Amino acid sequence: MQNYLDLWAKAVKTGIIKSNLIPMIAALMLALYTYKLNFIDHIPHIIFAFVGSAFIIAASGIFNNLYDRDIDAIMQRTKSRPTVTGELSARTVLIVGIILLIAGLAILSLTTWLAAFLGFLGVFFYVVPYTMWTKRRTIWNTEVGSISGAMPPLIGWATVAPSIWYPAAWALFIIMVIWQMPHFYAIAIRKKDDYAAANIPMLPVKKSMRRTYLQTNIYLVIMMLTSFLFVPLSWGLTLVSLILGGIWLWLSIVGYRQMDEKKWANKMFAYSLIYMMAVFATVIIYSSVGMIFQ
Repeated sequence: MQNYLDLWAKAVKTGIIKSNLIPMIAALMLALYTYKLNFIDHIPHIIFAFVGSAFIIAASGIFNNLYDRDIDAIMQRTKSRPTVTGELSARTVLIVGIILLIAGLAILSLTTWLAAFLGFLGVFFYVVPYTMWTKRRTIWNTEVGSISGAMPPLIGWATVAPSIWYPAAWALFIIMVIWQMPHFYAIAIRKKDDYAAANIPMLPVKKSMRRTYLQTNIYLVIMMLTSFLFVPLSWGLTLVSLILGGIWLWLSIVGYRQMDEKKWANKMFAYSLIYMMAVFATVIIYSSVGMIFQ
């Protein structure tokens, strides 16, 4: 039984589900605080947002795994996925993915129709423009895929807020978009041989380490500038985001000069996780404290 559950955990990519639920909850909490909404009154919305988002993210992972079985079989880090080994049949996995997608969108619609629509857009961008189109064709696949990866904050905001047209909501969205580039560039460097073997045109595979380094720094500067979208709401959030982004840029520049490319990529990958957890944890704490004392 445990082995069967482990197989499904790989099929739905539980790690991605967990990492995407954090920014979703952070945005939801920030929206509650921003619009002075009562936390207790919105507990059903929070539960629906959590479950619905988890379901559609799981569905996205399933569809991605099904489509990528041929290249997953080549790469060392993915060749043990149950969709590759056949431990889970493609038909069964597809049916479960469809059920999760429909159920997830239905649950999100119990909050707002906008949240459900944004959830659908997230799945669509991940499966069609990213997985089925750009992933195997262009070095800009990471940028296209980042749109899907950044939807959770907008979904979280839309589940409780009257409007998503608020600077802080878009700050979270843009930060998530930009965050994915340094994060996945680091992964691409660490797994460069895998991607090359599968002929996936990741930036460090098709271009150069120097190009990847420069593009990483450009995105880090943009991410730091995005911090100023928090200004209408909080200078504290602005400074935290700005400082954390500045540390990341400093680590990139200094580390690149002192380390070989794999070690630099490992450091960048590790800090990308620290950055995401720190930024969104700060947002959750700020919102929670604000709601208690507002």
